[in-house]
Amino acid sequence: MNKMKKEILHTKNLVKHYYLDGVIVKAINGVTFSIPRNKMTVIIGPSGCGKSTLLHLIGLLDKPTRGKIYFDGYDISKLTETKLAKLRLKKIGFVFQFFNLHPLLTAVENVELPLTISNVSLAERRKKALELLKIVGLKERADHYPNQLSGGEQQRVAIARAMSNDPEIIMADEPTGNLDTKSGDDIMRLLIKLREKSTVIVITHDADIARRANKTIKLRDGIIVK
Repeated sequence: MNKMKKEILHTKNLVKHYYLDGVIVKAINGVTFSIPRNKMTVIIGPSGCGKSTLLHLIGLLDKPTRGKIYFDGYDISKLTETKLAKLRLKKIGFVFQFFNLHPLLTAVENVELPLTISNVSLAERRKKALELLKIVGLKERADHYPNQLSGGEQQRVAIARAMSNDPEIIMADEPTGNLDTKSGDDIMRLLIKLREKSTVIVITHDADIARRANKTIKLRDGIIVK
């Protein structure tokens, strides 16, 4: 039990197979690993190795073919879609390579989105969204639309949005993949700092990012090789 307290997430013999034109694609093939709490874990591997599939599984966006996923020591592998959605909303924040900001909403309105879904009042969610934009250094850009922001600024808005529901885990899928070197470096420093409040999981193919992690999981052909 003490071990589980140190680990926020744990998988056991996790498998995800797809059927494509009658052929079984073994995307994830029996992986067992743990994610330490309030640390940065990097899942690294080449394109097509199963990284995104694994993120979808541990991010509760997809269900495994078989195997177990434990969140805070509880088996959540077979929860209903409704319960998974609630858990995802309250416990996990996502950051994507292409930002996924709503183009017709301002920066502050984008950050407010998860709070709106959680039925937080307008006054409360606006206050919190502005506080989060201040944390990521963009409070003065709160009323700007995504097309008025640089790539690095859009990613910082996306990180603020991921933080809005005070998630226990922030999952970032290639968060620097669409950025220049300096902007990518700024984003990584921000994600590293977020370990003070959340567990951070980064999916990447970049070895330089992996070197900044507390733990690295190397994936190849759907299995862990390191």
